[in-house]
Amino acid sequence: MSDLLERLRGRGWRMTSQRRVVAEVLDGDHVHLTADEVHALAVGRLPEISRATVYNTLGEMVSLGEVTELSTDGRAKRYDPNAHRPHQHLVCSGCGVIRDVHPAGDPLTDLPPDQRYGFTVSAAAITYRGLCPECS
Repeated sequence: MSDLLERLRGRGWRMTSQRRVVAEVLDGDHVHLTADEVHALAVGRLPEISRATVYNTLGEMVSLGEVTELSTDGRAKRYDPNAHRPHQHLVCSGCGVIRDVHPAGDPLTDLPPDQRYGFTVSAAAITYRGLCPECS
């Protein structure tokens, strides 16, 4: 389980019922939901929550650096609560399921100096693609 709720409380983020529900929906490992998926799950817990509130809350969490925004298909933005745990993503090319992975090595140091072209590399995002057992 991720520690998203505790991190947000630790920052003094005002925890309204709507914000709490959005954070609870996102909390956990291997969670990579779209805003619409977050909204659908949040409505199940708090029927009056609006789509705009979900979008605004997600935006605030990203601005705080407590949730990472990613896109694995070039279209839908997904929200990852594991913003403070270095990891990469494994994506099924069939069904689109996403898993957090922790490969050995550091992608920042794995890039050879002659391939940096003078850049000071500060971040790397690697996405592994393949077929999950259900799609194989």
